[in-house]
Amino acid sequence: MEETPGGAVAEDVRRRILSMLSSGALRPGSRLGTEREMAEQFAVSRATLRSALLPLSQAGVLERRTGRAGGTFIRADVVQRNAAERAGLPALLQDGGHTSHTKVLATDTRPATDAESTALSIPENAPVVVIRRLRYADGVPLSVDMSCFSADQVGDLLEQPLGGSLYELLRIRYGLVPAETDETIEVVSASPREAQWLGIAQRKPLLAITRVARCEAGRPFEYAYDLFRADRVRLTASSSTGITLACATVAPDPV
Repeated sequence: MEETPGGAVAEDVRRRILSMLSSGALRPGSRLGTEREMAEQFAVSRATLRSALLPLSQAGVLERRTGRAGGTFIRADVVQRNAAERAGLPALLQDGGHTSHTKVLATDTRPATDAESTALSIPENAPVVVIRRLRYADGVPLSVDMSCFSADQVGDLLEQPLGGSLYELLRIRYGLVPAETDETIEVVSASPREAQWLGIAQRKPLLAITRVARCEAGRPFEYAYDLFRADRVRLTASSSTGITLACATVAPDPV
């Protein structure tokens, strides 16, 4: 077959990629490789490869990412999240038909900051348990989550498995269930460290959600700061959620 742009060879490459998707050999978030790697894999010229990939990119099947971890990827679906969400992220992803995975980045027990003590209604410098995790949807980084809890409510939390739903763990072990959540939502730019975690370019937009969760008795038990990739999440709300919009200046990225 002649390797002409848009010709039979390019069509064959497109069909092979779609066949790999339908068989499960490729999944949302899978990396196909660099242009050179793919040209070698499919035994075609790079010009023919570009012609094969263009319609798939236009159809939203593929996406190109730049940078050290860049290449061509199978596009992952957008995750839909409600404002003031009370379900844990694994349950939310499962309900939306997504796969989920969690990587624990850091844990700590330390004195509360002023913001944390105010949000959790605890004395200044009272001990808090802090967990930072990287969350994946369909094999692609979705968010970096920081959750802070008063140590007197979850004393042995760091001894528990932290790779699943924290809300499910809190419910089973400590009887803490989010009966009410308050969230502040803003758009920020990814710092170098956040960009590295999430596999995106520096200063790409992130959806930052600051959350306080309260149990049935009205006491705050979680203060969280979640950073979602803006290209991977869609925020929805109903008139009953009582969202307030505010304008604010964006602080510069941390060094």
